Amino acid sequence: MSAAVRSLKDVHAEVKAEITRTDTKTGLLLAFVGAVLAGSWTVARDLPLTLPAHVVGGVGMVLLVAAAGLLLRSTRPNLRGRHGFPLWATLTAEEITDAVATDLAADIAGLSRLAVAKFTCLRRAVDLTLTGGALLIVAALLTVGGAR
Repeated sequence: MSAAVRSLKDVHAEVKAEITRTDTKTGLLLAFVGAVLAGSWTVARDLPLTLPAHVVGGVGMVLLVAAAGLLLRSTRPNLRGRHGFPLWATLTAEEITDAVATDLAADIAGLSRLAVAKFTCLRRAVDLTLTGGALLIVAALLTVGGAR
């Protein structure tokens, strides 16, 4: 095996590992956002909230729902893609061998674009989660402080 092919295989494995790490982070953050949404709804339902707390808390909840939407979008399978399972499902065994042997660089490029898209959604979801969580804390402080 030539050094170039070995290097391409290393890069291919690295990109696939990055996609796996991003998917793992996405799953953990989705569970966290779901727990925060459920807990916030449960607590807010039983408290006498002031109007400012309603507004700030409502915006915080909307941001958390938007974060959950981004996370779900990140994990949604891309069946239109030209690489991976959808491509392989249309090929014979010989064609798969030829495609993998000759198109490793193209597969790396496609997987890299997929990884960047997933990472971008995850990053935006983290930002929305932080902002939404901060707004929920402000709403809790408004409720405890009794601001009218």
